[in-house]
Amino acid sequence: MKRLSAIVVMGLLLAACSKQEPPPEPVRPVLYMEVKPQATESLGRFAGNIEARYESTLGFRVGGRIAQRSVDVGSEVEKGQLLATLDPTDLQNQLRSTQGDLARVEAQYINAQANARRQQELFDRGVGAQAALDVAVTDLKTTKSSYDQAKASVQQSQDQLSYSELRTDHAAVVTEWKAEAGQVVSAGEQVVTLARPDIKEAVIDLPAPLAEQLPQDVVFKVASQLEPDINTTATLRELEPQAESSTRTRRARLTLADTPAAFRLGTAISVTLSSAIEPRIELPANVLQEVDGKTQIWIVDMQNQTVSPHPVKVVSRDNDRIVIAGGVKGGERVVTAGVNSLKPGQKVKVDKDSPR
Repeated sequence: MKRLSAIVVMGLLLAACSKQEPPPEPVRPVLYMEVKPQATESLGRFAGNIEARYESTLGFRVGGRIAQRSVDVGSEVEKGQLLATLDPTDLQNQLRSTQGDLARVEAQYINAQANARRQQELFDRGVGAQAALDVAVTDLKTTKSSYDQAKASVQQSQDQLSYSELRTDHAAVVTEWKAEAGQVVSAGEQVVTLARPDIKEAVIDLPAPLAEQLPQDVVFKVASQLEPDINTTATLRELEPQAESSTRTRRARLTLADTPAAFRLGTAISVTLSSAIEPRIELPANVLQEVDGKTQIWIVDMQNQTVSPHPVKVVSRDNDRIVIAGGVKGGERVVTAGVNSLKPGQKVKVDKDSPR
């Protein structure tokens, strides 16, 4: 009896040993990315420059030959500073001529005053004629008018001579010279362009189709091309009504929220346009998996190191990217490679090189 029991026990042990345990599910390494819903849409990035909002182009008030330019392009000038001068020879000769005319008329005026006094004294003593007095008074008035006219001519000649000096009426930066020393210019001809550096703005050229459909809530982010960390926001101040015929672009002028010191006149900038949209999730196209006609993605459970499928609805897609609605939340991790070899609840190893 004891021998039979031993045989039975041995048989059971042999049967147990003959059964093989199923191999454990392999732990599969995966790449993933963190879901970050987008609430803004980029409308493009465009190059531009920092310019002065206010510019003025000056010219001489009289014509002549430019004798000297006192400042160069890029120079900062103060109010009243001399910019350029004309050859003053002709204007000086004109002033001397009018001063000579004034001296001659002044002598005539003094003589007419003396003659009028004499005739008045003779008439008062009863020895002078009324007609002679009337002629003397008339001559005095005529000479007085000529004297006043001669004084005005001298003043005008002095003003004309002063106009041979071109001076600025406000602090500014010289941005362009339109005439060179030795060149003959006419009165009012444009000679130099000045920019006021105290108020600056960003200037860019936008494609005409985009300019015509700018959203009301468009946001402009302005950054220095050389130092992108230096940036600010801006608002649209002015948009040219007509597109430039050759480039089909419209110039936009932007008012800066603040003006960093690095935003000097002429600084090259890049302007990024964006607008608010309904939050959406954009992912690489390779996260999708088609199962029984349904579209799903795989979510990583970081605590348990497992994956699970989640059905999603694709709103739009192109060759590389998709936009989905629902099925995933911000902050969750989505598997980005090897989705066709995963099983629900499968243990995974998170690749340390995965993007966070």
